[in-house]
Amino acid sequence: MNLSRSLSDRFLSPGGLLILSFAVVSSILVALLPSSEPEGIEYWVFVQEHASAYEARIERWNRENPDRVFAMKLLHAGALERRMLSGFLTGTPTADLMEVTVGMSPKAFLGPIDRVGFLDLTERLHEEGLYEQFNKPSLSPHTSRGHIFGLPHDVHPAVLAYRADIVEAAGIDVSEIETWEDYFRVMRPLMVDLDGDGRPDRYSLNFSEFDQDMIIGFLLQNDGVIFDEQEQPAFANERNARSLATMVTWVTGPERASTPVPIHSPSGLKQLMDGLVIGTPIGDIQLGMWKFNTPRLGGMMKVMPLPAWERGGRRTTVLGGGTMIGINKRSPNIEAAWEMAKELYMSREIAEATYRTNMIISPVMAFWDEAFYHEPDPFFCGQSPGSFLVAAAPDVPTRPSSPYTPTAYSRIGVAMITLRAYADKHGIYDAEGLYPEALRLLQEEEESLNKLISRNLLYSESSET
Repeated sequence: MNLSRSLSDRFLSPGGLLILSFAVVSSILVALLPSSEPEGIEYWVFVQEHASAYEARIERWNRENPDRVFAMKLLHAGALERRMLSGFLTGTPTADLMEVTVGMSPKAFLGPIDRVGFLDLTERLHEEGLYEQFNKPSLSPHTSRGHIFGLPHDVHPAVLAYRADIVEAAGIDVSEIETWEDYFRVMRPLMVDLDGDGRPDRYSLNFSEFDQDMIIGFLLQNDGVIFDEQEQPAFANERNARSLATMVTWVTGPERASTPVPIHSPSGLKQLMDGLVIGTPIGDIQLGMWKFNTPRLGGMMKVMPLPAWERGGRRTTVLGGGTMIGINKRSPNIEAAWEMAKELYMSREIAEATYRTNMIISPVMAFWDEAFYHEPDPFFCGQSPGSFLVAAAPDVPTRPSSPYTPTAYSRIGVAMITLRAYADKHGIYDAEGLYPEALRLLQEEEESLNKLISRNLLYSESSET
């Protein structure tokens, strides 16, 4: 058969012509689609509530600065992260200004400092006298190797929310509680079997070995080190091992005093209202979710400082993630982006709106005396929860900013789960007896993480700069 005839039959057949027609028509339609180029300096956000809080401020800016107009775009967090990293790694266009979480930003810190895609804000903050205005621990997750790459949006201090009606009916005075040991001792009488099945129908604490965020929060509260100053894993240490061993005694064994209750689900709400758990460690934004989404809890709950690990110790931790605003260092609009970042993140008006809609505490310390943080709240039995949150804010622990932070947290979580299983298998339910195995498990997980990191040449380069 003639080769040219064969090719002609294949590609000029009715089916081939139809496919070719579709390709031509679709190409023309794509070419005619309107351009999606942003009409202004592009600003990406991922939280609808944040975008709503910023809208009026940005509109005012745009009226006053018609030559430097901002176009705010709301993106899904995953899409924002992928587009941010793609732009930074390949040099392709991305937004001028971005709002990102503590789970996203460290991924951009991988490699030498001069390759980080965010603009280094360190000198600007010091030269303009702004550094001293921010809560220092709130800058930590946005700082890599001494360089600050974003302004913090929040603090996320933790307090202990408790069933005030049950506690006060039992005549318990929570002001007598300073440490976790105090807490479990004072609350123990409330762990009663109400239905005669041999098991408590109330537990002192809302916690389990699967609650990774809380486990990390407790380690940080107890001054636990996760990474060293060179951002190398350092969580296999005596202090963390003793903390894990102690937490296991809370979740299993004859002195078990905790059980998990999901704090934002219908079933969890029912369990909270039934009094299954007395106390729940909780951050500012989660308190806001309770207040605005679960009004039936109103009038039952009060808050108090988190019990410390030891007398005189830290009475809070960080729960709830965190967010920063950063500037693309390749942006042609760096100065306008810097001014907008300050407009949004150092605004009293936006700080108040954010607290009233989400109970998020601003990291700008000058606002902490504002009246809106200290108003009595009927939901919390007339307490001012903002006063407790603001009092805790300066003492929140610093957080690591390593790109491997989520992996390290996961490895620690695995160690906690394995340690609980070890306790049950061997019938060891005291912290001192569990300590050696806790340290061994942490060493095992740290070694595994180090092997993973050793295969990443970019991370090796970043630790040398």
